[in-house]
Amino acid sequence: MKILGIGNAIVDVICKVEDKYLLDNKLTKSTMKLVDEVEFKKLLSTLKIESTVSGGSVANSIVGLSQLGNNAGFIGKVSDDDLGQKYEDGLKKENVNYFYSKKKEVLPTGTCLILITPDSERTMCTFLGTAGKINEGDVDINSIKNSEITFLEGYLWDEGEPKSAFDKAIESSNKVAMSLSDLFCVERHKPHFLNLVKNKLDITFANEQEITSLINAKNFEEVISYAKQLEKIIIITRGEKGSIAIHNNDVTECDSKKNLKVVDLTGAGDLFAAGFLHGYIRNLGTKESLKKGTELSSKIIQRIGARLN
Repeated sequence: MKILGIGNAIVDVICKVEDKYLLDNKLTKSTMKLVDEVEFKKLLSTLKIESTVSGGSVANSIVGLSQLGNNAGFIGKVSDDDLGQKYEDGLKKENVNYFYSKKKEVLPTGTCLILITPDSERTMCTFLGTAGKINEGDVDINSIKNSEITFLEGYLWDEGEPKSAFDKAIESSNKVAMSLSDLFCVERHKPHFLNLVKNKLDITFANEQEITSLINAKNFEEVISYAKQLEKIIIITRGEKGSIAIHNNDVTECDSKKNLKVVDLTGAGDLFAAGFLHGYIRNLGTKESLKKGTELSSKIIQRIGARLN
């Protein structure tokens, strides 16, 4: 297998809201907030659902890789409930190998409210459910060893059982890529993420905000200087400024696509990672890999949700 993703198995519930809704519910635009089941249900009761789809950051990337013809797999914890079955069916429909045997759990399958404001920004409220209880027993070692790259998400990292699953995956991997996932995620786990980027990961995906916060940089030049010293591949997305790959002293830039009809930014980073990793595992070169990432992220932001047809 070319690539195996390990992440939070989350069913996305997509809703359109006005900016006032975020203010009224004390939500910070463009971030992800963890909520309990009570708060999740309270928010959901006030919303009109546009669509429901199997999601999760790394799962979105893995589906994108599968759609591009790559042999890809995923590990994520769901419960044996209605949403868990929908989640598994959604992956299988996309020809993704799902290396997890679901059983009845104490907590239900995780869900994420994706609130889209008129400016196409997405704000997420996630009830992790059983996804957040992933442990090392849930990680299929053989599938990791048989994969060229393991792709992890920062959202998955948490103290306790998820961390042990994370560590086990890294120890057993041939190569490891990870997305920093979210600014709040970086700020919650900064010393741990910094250690991962410096010592454990072969490829790191981040947006400009996340990487700047991670290393407490004053400007982007400082980010580039830092990344050059790591001897790792650092991929940074910069919105309208495009994207950049840094590996040792090689700095490769790629422009963003212009004049797009942006509908929803959900999944932009996930699909960018899918495009880049597609290029990487097929030895297309850094520039071409960045272009493929840009192409996929440009397509996804012109439709609702984080899955291409």
